[in-house]
Amino acid sequence: MRPMRGIGLKVVSVVIFIVMASLIKAVGGRVPPGEVVFFRSFFALPVILVWLALLRELPAGLRTRNPLGHFWRGFAGTTAMGLGFAGLALLPLPEVTAIGYAAPLLTVVFAAMFLGEQVRAFRLVAVAVGLLGVLIVLSPRLGTFGGESDAESLRATLGVVVVLGSTVFNALAQIFVRKLVSTERTATIVFYFSLTASGLALLTLPFGWVVPSVHDGALLILAGLLGGVGQIFLTASYREADASVVAPFEYVSILFALAIGYAVFGEVPTPTMLAGAGIVIAAGIAIIWRERQLGLERARQRQAMTPQG
Repeated sequence: MRPMRGIGLKVVSVVIFIVMASLIKAVGGRVPPGEVVFFRSFFALPVILVWLALLRELPAGLRTRNPLGHFWRGFAGTTAMGLGFAGLALLPLPEVTAIGYAAPLLTVVFAAMFLGEQVRAFRLVAVAVGLLGVLIVLSPRLGTFGGESDAESLRATLGVVVVLGSTVFNALAQIFVRKLVSTERTATIVFYFSLTASGLALLTLPFGWVVPSVHDGALLILAGLLGGVGQIFLTASYREADASVVAPFEYVSILFALAIGYAVFGEVPTPTMLAGAGIVIAAGIAIIWRERQLGLERARQRQAMTPQG
């Protein structure tokens, strides 16, 4: 295990994904979300195939024992992407990033509901605190529900709805991934997600795809390529270090989102958004810490049960 290398790879992946989101935000409103999902997924495939070839995992990396599991993971992940990309066109980049931090919190809840995982008081409290942080992030937007508002406020409200929907489906996608990892290689899961997402995105073709300008097309293709590269760095980071070491560095994305949002899109974060994001991040780190403690405890129990020669 090389923890510093793993952390470095994780941070690089975070930067790549934020840049990718920025490119997608730049074309927001001009290209439908379903079409954006197609570009993001389809142009990631060549990068992933080259990666598999370099790892000498072709064609073994394309063999699957659970095609239906890949479909459901792809359906949930594609829905999450489409809603998230729609939200990027409606809300500031840092705000979308902060709301997205609720996905790991919801994954804890869904794991208890659908996988039968035992969730004790510590993690339940952390989830509750994290969701409170999400509400704080959303609080300036909540006042627009049920009342007369100007077009900009209604637009922001719609953004909140679609980004929350994206977060829910992202958490569901993680549940499907947890099921897949018991029988599938990581490379296989990555490849079939991009393949499934590309196919599902094509189903939105009748709903108003457009011919993008050369500029927008270039941004979308670059976003897809970056998505593939980011996935490779992310996967590599978890090969170099324990998940409990690497995962907290996901939260440095808020720093890059704030910087890009301000420098490129002129988005100034509010103190309320920053406070809420801080609470969500603290809750997420607490859950990661608790997962590590439980993992160490299970390892000690297994060691104690192993017969000594």
